[in-house]
Amino acid sequence: MNLLRTSPGINDAPGLLYAGFNQDYGCFAIGLDTGFRVYNCHPLINQAKNESDDGGIGLVEMLYRTNYLALVGGGRNPRYPPNKVIIYDSIKAKPVLELEYKSEVKNVKLRKDRLTVVLQNKVFVYHFSLPPQLLHTFETCDNEKGLAAVSTSPNHAILIIPGRQKGQLQIIDLNSLGYYISVGESDHNGSPSLPPLLTSDSSNSATTLSNINNHTNGNNVNGNTRRSINVSIIPAHTGKLSCLSLNQDGSRCATTSDKGTLIRVYNTATGALLHELRRGVDRAEIYAIAFNQESTRLCVSSDKGTIHIFNLDPSVVTHMDHKPRGPTYGEVITYPTQSPSNYGLTTSGNRGSALSFMKDLLPKYFSSEWSFANAKIPTESRCLVAFGEQKNSIIAICADGTCYKYYFDPRKGGECTRESFERFLKD
Repeated sequence: MNLLRTSPGINDAPGLLYAGFNQDYGCFAIGLDTGFRVYNCHPLINQAKNESDDGGIGLVEMLYRTNYLALVGGGRNPRYPPNKVIIYDSIKAKPVLELEYKSEVKNVKLRKDRLTVVLQNKVFVYHFSLPPQLLHTFETCDNEKGLAAVSTSPNHAILIIPGRQKGQLQIIDLNSLGYYISVGESDHNGSPSLPPLLTSDSSNSATTLSNINNHTNGNNVNGNTRRSINVSIIPAHTGKLSCLSLNQDGSRCATTSDKGTLIRVYNTATGALLHELRRGVDRAEIYAIAFNQESTRLCVSSDKGTIHIFNLDPSVVTHMDHKPRGPTYGEVITYPTQSPSNYGLTTSGNRGSALSFMKDLLPKYFSSEWSFANAKIPTESRCLVAFGEQKNSIIAICADGTCYKYYFDPRKGGECTRESFERFLKD
């Protein structure tokens, strides 16, 4: 969560510029106007820090729990120019790589094999090595928030970014990206020649995907050929995208628009809409979306100060022997002998309207799936949310420098129980 790209709150901790989880949600890093810190989530412990008068860090991207971090300068006195990505070795306590561009870096995403750099209208994808090798450049619509998500599974490398048109989503198979191979060299068994390390904006040396179809074929550029690139386009929303998320293996993605009322979950392989989940009716700014490890639940945080938890798989809701009745807020019931939809419940175990059986006659609102469980942030601060290491738990990292941990009832749902409250930034 880049705090410089979301609406500020009155309770924000002074000097806090950025907060973000690592790939397994076991750690999080924060950017400060004096440097950065890395924390372990459970228990909450400050694992590393680098603070000085040298300037601020506006973005910190961790690579699991390794010693490599991607840094971008930020704040009133940036430590590094905002158009540079710094790969920092925390063991050596110094930068080991610097990438420079012609415009501000909006986001950076790391995998053990890929480095993705997001600009306002372009996304650069590299093979992550020292030096990194540029694999491809993609174009997007205006992406001020730097929206991008990368799967963490070592076997399934998926990247999602905004498309060229408003509301579109590009789904990219990173394993289909290859180096430029000349026609004459493609028959050799040896490794192809690699492009040079990017030390400046390589928009002239990288081929931009000019015609994206559902499955883009390899292009011939100046006598060079590229492997077939697997890119899918999904018209996810009519409005501008505001938040993106991928599950661990990249098989599911979740999106919201700037309206912030609906969360849509898609199958990344087929583009099929799997779930349409309703956060609320009023417009909201979505700060974070996260899948649990099994991809059976989804949690969402917004500027309304409420964290919503949705079920994506009915099997996670324990069957309960109740007499048939309409649903009440905070209790999700599945009926073994009759369809839950007959009682205003959704098949996924989320709350639904009692009039959902008339969904073909009533507006779409009445067929919506509402959250299974919820948690309230007392200060209504901007926050990141993710599922915790403990079963049936969620963790929230807030812009006021606080960390909350909640437990939810996997059968009844409803309001979560606050387990702990700690401050990671103290006055």
